[in-house]
Amino acid sequence: MDFNKVIKENKQNIKNIIRLITKEDNEDLEQEVYVKIWKNSNKYKEQGTIKSWISQITKNTSLDYLKSSYHKVFSTATSDDYTLGTIKDKKSTPEKNAANTERQQKIIKAVNNLKPKFKEVIMMSEIYGYSYEECAKKLKCPLGTIKSRIYNAKKELAEQLKDLI
Repeated sequence: MDFNKVIKENKQNIKNIIRLITKEDNEDLEQEVYVKIWKNSNKYKEQGTIKSWISQITKNTSLDYLKSSYHKVFSTATSDDYTLGTIKDKKSTPEKNAANTERQQKIIKAVNNLKPKFKEVIMMSEIYGYSYEECAKKLKCPLGTIKSRIYNAKKELAEQLKDLI
């Protein structure tokens, strides 16, 4: 296993999982995941995808962090800066709500405007979180076809949503 290549290919996925679970960017947690991958690389069996294996390690590490006493102490801190930083603006204006709703509707419309084969792979990979390999198995298509469809779907979405980007 080429550790540098594996990390390079999965870095963004690791960051996304950590952010999704912990609701924060946490470089220390990211480093902990890398160490666990390195230490356990000899235990990886090629029964599933390496991305799935790394995702599971990241998920478990993030959940362990949330259960840890360090996180509990930090998250209940009441320093003025921390408290002010975590208070959400409760004055949601109708303009903000309308803009958010309009944005969501544009995205949904853009996805719905995709060709069925593109919409299917985008939904599976981006919404349901399937790996490319899992999409290929479920759709009974070659992996290259899945990659091509996802690339083309993202290209179409970027074109349709360029005013949001």
